[in-house]
Amino acid sequence: MKTGIFYGPEGGSTEKVAKLIAKEFGEDKVDLILVKNSNAKELEKYDKIIFGISTIGKETWDAHHPNNDWDVFFPNISNIDYSNKTIALFGLGDSVSYSAYFVDALGKLGRKLLEKNAKIVGQVSTDNYTYEHSEAEIDGKFIGLPIDEDFEDHMTEERVEAWVKEIRPFFE
Repeated sequence: MKTGIFYGPEGGSTEKVAKLIAKEFGEDKVDLILVKNSNAKELEKYDKIIFGISTIGKETWDAHHPNNDWDVFFPNISNIDYSNKTIALFGLGDSVSYSAYFVDALGKLGRKLLEKNAKIVGQVSTDNYTYEHSEAEIDGKFIGLPIDEDFEDHMTEERVEAWVKEIRPFFE
């Protein structure tokens, strides 16, 4: 069965990284799905799921943004039974301009999934990342793969390759 890569928003760095992950896995082994075009029924089709989310800053998550893909999709997370699913996460953030909120959305998503007893694989060491604070840091590691396309885009491909190599056994 294929892995579902659910990501948003469309057209930016999150989509770029989702496509890099798909290429690394083998595009025939994954389905790329925009969260804005999805719902709980779509999630239920997959036993192996990778979620991709971006963070602009804490104020984005504290404010009301009804047109945000993830704001619309997020309630679907609570409507799924994750007991037989394997989940991995990646998140986009800006470690310079938003150093105090680096990949916070990744943490918000990860914590919500942990509340639902999801099996999350692919935690990443905080080594080689420079930031002030991150909600995605849980027990000394990032809950998923953090990517900074604004200031560390030269590291993206290497980070994606290493991460996919690590999580691939869980998705076969």
